[in-house]
Amino acid sequence: MEVEVKNMKGEKVQTVDLPAAIFEAPINKDLMHQALVRQQANARLGTHDTKGRSEVAGGGKKPWRQKHTGRARQGSTRAPQWKGGGKVHTPHPRDYTQAMPRKMRRAALRSALSVKAADGQIVVVDDLKLDAPKTAAMLAALVALVGVESALVLLPEKNENVEKSIRNIEHAKYLRANYLNIRDLLGYDKVVLPLGALDVIQSYLG
Repeated sequence: MEVEVKNMKGEKVQTVDLPAAIFEAPINKDLMHQALVRQQANARLGTHDTKGRSEVAGGGKKPWRQKHTGRARQGSTRAPQWKGGGKVHTPHPRDYTQAMPRKMRRAALRSALSVKAADGQIVVVDDLKLDAPKTAAMLAALVALVGVESALVLLPEKNENVEKSIRNIEHAKYLRANYLNIRDLLGYDKVVLPLGALDVIQSYLG
């Protein structure tokens, strides 16, 4: 797939062929969904907790005798039906982690990149660089490249000037290309892809 390569002003400077193995891969929606659910599940802490009747303080004494009171029999004031009693069928700490083979995760990324490419949502730029952190300059570059749409900017390596410049821009996020993930990829309208980041992606997805 041949696409235009733009500079930071949004001007076409050349063209490049996106690797068909990555950007024209078979699209598997079920696999993308599985990868997304897995990532969201793995982000959950699972530290929620509630107390059962055995964990609530008090309730050692039987409220009243078993028979001949005219009231329902009760064994503890910490049973679930009592105010201040323990809870039933409520959350306790657990691990939400889901496993997924690496080949499947990478196939899901190729599917997502192929969807983006087919919809014209991959914006290739020759280079992203700033002499100093400057939010206004980065915002102007993003407007020239993607307009008002949200953007995921992939960087080939650490670039503090660009990273600090993107932090304060609403609807934009930077990510190093070797940390590309399905949630961020599907969560933004456009993917801004410098040529250096394209080489990084091709090294492990190609």
